[in-house]
Amino acid sequence: METLKIDIQNEQEKKVLLAFLDSLHYQYRAESDDYILNDDDIKEMLKRKDDYIAGNTTARPWSDVKKRFEGV
Repeated sequence: METLKIDIQNEQEKKVLLAFLDSLHYQYRAESDDYILNDDDIKEMLKRKDDYIAGNTTARPWSDVKKRFEGV
C-alpha cells in the first residue's frame, strides 16, 4: 500500500476530488494537518512543563531515547 498526500487549496477542490474518488469507488481517508488540543491535553502539557521546571522529571538526549526503542 502506498500513501499519496494532496494539498487541497479550498473547499471546491476538495469537493471535486472526493466526488472523483467516490465515482471510481476508491478507498481514501481525509486527514487534516490542523491539530487542536482539548482542555485536558493542555492541562497535561502544562503539568508536565511545571514538573520539568520543578525538577520532578528529567530530559534525555535523543540518542538515549532512540537506543531504548531500537530493539523493539
